[in-house]
Amino acid sequence: MSTIKKVLLLGSGALKIGEAGEFDYSGSQALKALKEEGIETVLINPNIATVQTSEGVADRIYFLPVTPYFVERVIEKEKPQGIMLAFGGQTALNCGVELFRNGVFEKHGLQVLGTPVQAIMDTEDRELFVEKLNEIGVKTISSEACETIEEARNAAARLGYPVILRAAYALGGLGSGFCDDEEQLNRLAEKAFSFSPQVLVEKSLKGWKEVEYEVVRDRFDNCITVCNMENFDPLGIHTGESIVIAPSQTLTNAEYHKLRELSIRIVRHVGIVGECNVQYAFDPESEDYRVIEVNARLSRSSALASKATGYPLAFVAAKLGLGYGLFELKNSVTKTTTAFFEPALDYVVCKIPRWDLGKFRGVDRELGSSMKSVGEVMAIGRTFEEVIQKGLRMIGQGMHGFVDNKELKIDNVEEALKEPTDKRIFVIEKALAAGYSIERIHELTKIDLWFLQKLQKIHQTDCELHRCASLEALDDELLRRAKVQGFTDFQIARAIGMEKEMDIEKASAAVREHRKKKGVLPVVKQIDTLAAEYPALTNYLYMTYSGVAHDIQFENDKRSVVVLGSGAYRIGSSVEFDWCGVQALNTIRKEGYRSVMINYNPETVSTDYDICDRLYFDELTFERVMDILDLETPHGVIVSTGGQIPNNLALRLDAAKINLLGTPARYIDNAEDREKFSAMLGRIGVDQPEWSALTSMDDIQQFIDRVGFPVLVRPSYVLSGAAMNVCSNQDELERFLRLAANVSKKHPVVVSRFMQHAKEVEMDAVARDGEIIAYAISEHIEFAGVHSGDATIQFPPQKLYVETARRIKKISKQIARELHISGPFNIQFLARENDIKVIECNLRASRSFPFVSKVLKINLIELATRIMLGLPVEKPAKSLFDLDYVGIKASQFSFNRLQKADPVLGVDMSSTGEVGCLGEDSRAALLKAMLSVGHRIPKKNILLSTGDGKQKAEMLAAATLLRDNGFNLFATPGTSRYLTDNGIPNTLVHWPSEAPQTPQALDMLHNKEIDMVVNVPKNLSSGELTNGYKIRRAAIDLNVPLITNARLASAFIYAFCTLKPEDLDIKCWQEY
Repeated sequence: MSTIKKVLLLGSGALKIGEAGEFDYSGSQALKALKEEGIETVLINPNIATVQTSEGVADRIYFLPVTPYFVERVIEKEKPQGIMLAFGGQTALNCGVELFRNGVFEKHGLQVLGTPVQAIMDTEDRELFVEKLNEIGVKTISSEACETIEEARNAAARLGYPVILRAAYALGGLGSGFCDDEEQLNRLAEKAFSFSPQVLVEKSLKGWKEVEYEVVRDRFDNCITVCNMENFDPLGIHTGESIVIAPSQTLTNAEYHKLRELSIRIVRHVGIVGECNVQYAFDPESEDYRVIEVNARLSRSSALASKATGYPLAFVAAKLGLGYGLFELKNSVTKTTTAFFEPALDYVVCKIPRWDLGKFRGVDRELGSSMKSVGEVMAIGRTFEEVIQKGLRMIGQGMHGFVDNKELKIDNVEEALKEPTDKRIFVIEKALAAGYSIERIHELTKIDLWFLQKLQKIHQTDCELHRCASLEALDDELLRRAKVQGFTDFQIARAIGMEKEMDIEKASAAVREHRKKKGVLPVVKQIDTLAAEYPALTNYLYMTYSGVAHDIQFENDKRSVVVLGSGAYRIGSSVEFDWCGVQALNTIRKEGYRSVMINYNPETVSTDYDICDRLYFDELTFERVMDILDLETPHGVIVSTGGQIPNNLALRLDAAKINLLGTPARYIDNAEDREKFSAMLGRIGVDQPEWSALTSMDDIQQFIDRVGFPVLVRPSYVLSGAAMNVCSNQDELERFLRLAANVSKKHPVVVSRFMQHAKEVEMDAVARDGEIIAYAISEHIEFAGVHSGDATIQFPPQKLYVETARRIKKISKQIARELHISGPFNIQFLARENDIKVIECNLRASRSFPFVSKVLKINLIELATRIMLGLPVEKPAKSLFDLDYVGIKASQFSFNRLQKADPVLGVDMSSTGEVGCLGEDSRAALLKAMLSVGHRIPKKNILLSTGDGKQKAEMLAAATLLRDNGFNLFATPGTSRYLTDNGIPNTLVHWPSEAPQTPQALDMLHNKEIDMVVNVPKNLSSGELTNGYKIRRAAIDLNVPLITNARLASAFIYAFCTLKPEDLDIKCWQEY
């Protein structure tokens, strides 16, 4: 093949909306393919939580920003011969194009492997793209590329409204949207131009169907389509926001082949080598089509297509980039056929996005052409009804399927059907119940009638169940039909009204018993890519009620260990738990057990075909997990590496006599249940913030009269601050309690005193029978009050008293002993002066496990898994005080996607991802980390408004440093006075509420005169929020770096004033 010995691969950096876990998966597969060829691999990716940045995946890993400057420094140092750009999303692609334009690849003799850069530019630059497709007579959407707002106005007038705006070279539809008139156009165009030099104005085809093909081509011009999919929602909603079905269900055979032939023609003409996707708008009435776009890289949908077909696209694309032909590669899933086969599916797959819009103040809930979802799930089954119900449960938004959910309150069903929101599918169910015909629903939503007919079938079955008086009266045929359509035992129990007599969990169990007696059981089916024409050798499995026999044999030898996965990525639980799951699976395999994974997230490495011995691509509900365990009869189950979802199943699995490896279930409950945990701390004499578990408003009032505001309010069993809030006055408290009351009926609300100006410290550790084997203590840069998932964390701790560290160790030992911990756990502490209090303890791996494991270079999960398997382990020799470097974990926020949301941090988590960088000292590590999450070092002008007196004082040293380094300071009235009093020259700018006075802060932002904004909210009162909100929101919308925390701002300013990027050490992880 090629003579290449060393290849550089660019990763995608922190997880953000529009660019998430799917690039960990494609990058890991590419690195696996290169390793198989004996090629040395170098990876640049600052995302420390991913599987691809682990030992044994790439040979050399750089935790550095994926920006042209740093990539060039690594090229100079490593001197690779080839570079791959298609595996790190839009971030890697844009970086590669820029390096190519600057002549860096040429200067260092670097060959771009896979799709040539010219072809990338042909697909990314709208004008080139249209010219290219016109050459072969393929229709594209009529659009005009514009460089100024004036041009955009004229273009829209020529095309005729409604139009759609898109920013070129942007990921996930960033800076795009629909405009019905010139006023909307002006507003959107300004935002779009702040993200991209070129903006496209195109004719809107809202209401057409959206269809997508995944295509693979080698350098010998062999070309196949691997998978085609269609959106449930019509055109006008970004693919990443839509429910997607694969293979497409509503195209006729002729339509399918017409679009397939076009895809292959396009991909050959553009000259793609590897993988790409072609998106079409298709009008079902006239068979007319338009090509929307071609992505010359692995995309979100390629991860979905790989998981849906069992055809490892990224792996094949990497091999093709090295110059192989499709006919020379084996399909690594079937192991018997070549990669030159098109998969044929005998099942249907449904992808549903997961949104977390509830976490953001004031966010716009309407979906459009810009992506807002933070994760996705994939359901596999034999009927559309089955997969849509499975999928709606998997997204974990408290729904039990399409029917039998808590009542949705909707004032106007008609209006709600027209507006695409994150809840629209449940509005369809309401409309069916209200007697709407599916034709009428189709008119309002433009969703294909085929899908609506299927949804109506679910609704009809549900109505029949509701007519059934009791379990005994339930007809066997109806029971089987309900299970085939994806109903759970829970839904059936609720539909036949069993909740009136008993607890719903008992009712579900009764339905389960009844169903087993009647022989209504699910079967295990294999995904075998070629619709059973050839024998498949992989254990890539799903369960369904449409089938007669299992596709695999069960050994029943008690040699398998089941790991429960982490489900859909969401805010508070994402790739770090996938890393934990994969490390556990690797260890289980290495120790000679059979590894079994249950997970349903298509973006992950844990659902890759060769990570475990058996993969169940299925639900993590109690019912489904029990279905699988009944068949597998494993040695044991691990619930501590998948975040909160598996953790919440612990008690029920334990009650069903399942062997849980690690800490016993009753102790998990003792740590999760606020009251039991606090009582235990009281018993062993460990200090905690004053708290009380209260059931009525009067009790809460009395408690507050005693301790005073601010207080922290939260229900038991929470994941990352869901429904927990700091209330600093009476009306906030009352507003929040109305929300919290809905969260849990059975559990009281816990109210505790909130400590201000306290340092937050975390302990991640692994214990065996209550004895700590290995631990890591890390400290937050921000003070308590910022959720630990959003905080900037340093490890080893830099500014912690030695005595504090000693006392933290002592307290942790007591807690571990008391809770009999075996396996991973995490404790959060508050420290002020030398006073230490425990906030909470999780008996599972936490988000910071990958970060501390990699900085410490001790794989804590491997250690924990060995303990849970009952194998001997040794205490590591080195401790965290021996390290001569520092790691900093910084958070990535995606506020630019969430229109109207207030970008301010609180106890509720709002970051979508994180990076971790290493450096000689904390300045260097912080600077690398901040640049990795998209901050830029300001050129000249900085806008300050720095909160209350104490925060202003904290920022004084930083402001002095800025002045000494020649920056111009602009400040809002209060801050300006304070700076002037302290002898720091600055320019006064006015708040939005003080308009006509000039200069106006907002005008300066709009005129691009400000390079960085530091805006620290004083408190959460509404007046403060409106003025500050306008400035914060403008900074986000106009792409100006924004920091809202005084301590983080000071640390960042200190770092960039005392260090230049040229001074940063360029060292790979292995060299520290």
